[in-house]
Amino acid sequence: MKKSSLFSLPYIVWSFIFVVIPMLLVIVFAFTTTDGQFTIENISQVSTYTPVFVRSIWLAFLSTVICLILGYPMAFIMSRALPYNRRTLVMLIMLPMWINFLLRTFAWMTLLENNGVINSLITMLGFKPLRMINTQGAVILGMVYNYLPFMIMPLYSVMTKIDNSVIEAAQDLGASSINTFVRVIIPLSLPGITTGITMVFIPAISTFIISRMLGGGSNMLIGDLIDTKFLGNAYNPNLGSAISLVLMVFVLLFMSVLNQFDTSEEKEGMVI
Repeated sequence: MKKSSLFSLPYIVWSFIFVVIPMLLVIVFAFTTTDGQFTIENISQVSTYTPVFVRSIWLAFLSTVICLILGYPMAFIMSRALPYNRRTLVMLIMLPMWINFLLRTFAWMTLLENNGVINSLITMLGFKPLRMINTQGAVILGMVYNYLPFMIMPLYSVMTKIDNSVIEAAQDLGASSINTFVRVIIPLSLPGITTGITMVFIPAISTFIISRMLGGGSNMLIGDLIDTKFLGNAYNPNLGSAISLVLMVFVLLFMSVLNQFDTSEEKEGMVI
């Protein structure tokens, strides 16, 4: 056995135990009854939760778009900064990630609740308090806050590889700032865009802590639904596995579409 194969053996064993076997169990549970009999009833019942799937996809899409709009200029500014300032900005972006995910989300609950910090300040200014907690807007805010670094860092890592001479060459050839941005910077940063979209959209569509803490019971997402089927009062692991399987297939399709888009852009770049 080669040394490289020997070194990869622990990873293969780990992946088999904690990835392959759980996925196989999900598939088995999705197509069986509580008695172990084969059935497709669990898959057919998933359609009854279409509103939950639509809501999850929509909120994850909005959160991803907002993260891209906020993260792209921030990543570009970081990539063009001086080395010392660049390291400082990276540290500031990663600093919130050092705090526990639940604590960060709980902090937003304290800020957004009806008698929270923000409404207290609004009331002191003489305005009526706003209803911010237990809304879809609060869920989107929580997603954007928690997943924005996952958009910024891939973009930043790609943009740092864009040489300033390429941008200067485009400007010397008469390209305006907008044309340089659209025809040079965006195509060269496309791998970071696709990676950032993947790293934000996938956890956003499957989250359940954010929607539970900031959205309340009226904003159930797929993650909440799966959690109730495995751990909640509506215990039904077979149906929960079917929902998980459908979500997994959707995520794989989403990733394959992004991968095809990225590949086609690379081919166009090679032709050019």
